[in-house]
Amino acid sequence: MLLVKEGAVKMKQKQYDTYQTGLMHTALAYFLWGILPIYWKLIEHVGSEEILAHRVFWSFLFMMFLIQMKKQWGQLAEVIKRMLKKPLLLLSLVLSSVLISINWYLYIWAVNHNHILETSLGYYINPLISVLLGMIFLKERLNKWQYASFGLAAAGVLFMTIQYGKFPFVAIVLALSFGFYGLTKKVTKLDASIGLTLETLMVMPAALIYIFSIAAKGQSAFFDWSPATNAFLIGAGIVTAVPLLLFAKGAQHIPLFMVGILQYIAPTITLLLGVLVYNESFSGTEMITFSLIWSALVLFSFSHVKGSAWKWKKKKTMEL
Repeated sequence: MLLVKEGAVKMKQKQYDTYQTGLMHTALAYFLWGILPIYWKLIEHVGSEEILAHRVFWSFLFMMFLIQMKKQWGQLAEVIKRMLKKPLLLLSLVLSSVLISINWYLYIWAVNHNHILETSLGYYINPLISVLLGMIFLKERLNKWQYASFGLAAAGVLFMTIQYGKFPFVAIVLALSFGFYGLTKKVTKLDASIGLTLETLMVMPAALIYIFSIAAKGQSAFFDWSPATNAFLIGAGIVTAVPLLLFAKGAQHIPLFMVGILQYIAPTITLLLGVLVYNESFSGTEMITFSLIWSALVLFSFSHVKGSAWKWKKKKTMEL
């Protein structure tokens, strides 16, 4: 009996340690995503298109290095074979590559053209967009609290549109592109390393063509051979891959409701950077808009946490 109790205690301790590790990895991933504007601001003198091209190219090379380190060549080959046999999976991969490229480009462009607050708004809206897409394409059901959260978020976007006479294009396209990207990932269901390797591979030819075409015209910042600029452009691959890998490693060890709570770390840090560091305007209009979005997220998180926490508790009880 004593041995059984000791075994149960050790199992609980192991689960707790795994949970803590998952929590730290996931939180660190969102923290790194939150401070990413600082990185892009350091090379704002480089065109957004060139930054994107280098981000794709160096991300691919970095992922190939990781594939070698993790000895995943066999797994990569199997996935490629499976993709070639199933056109729908291949199409999903191509679509996810295009979507994440659009998302990356718009984010870089927005940060370097003083629209950091709007990127923050986009990533606050993103969870709501993801759930809406799940309802439309995956026939997932929403409860009354989630419907109310959509109403508040829509009111916030509408208010900003009316006040400025301009639709918050950056925020909505960022949220939609990342939301649809997540939807395609549900179809492919690839390991994080394999997925990012193949996604960057799909768009790398276009990236290389762009890099060498502007170099031929003498318009390339990279081929000006500035050590600092080149280091940051090469490092774009690392700052792209590391948070994603941390997230993939951490999210599988914590409940979905905790992932949902932690995801607000990134846009909150971005919002603070935009206002406090880069002096972007945060007027009464922004305050009302963000307040409506935040209220929507409180309702959304409440309904999400309540259901997910119960399922997590039930699952762990069954495991014990």
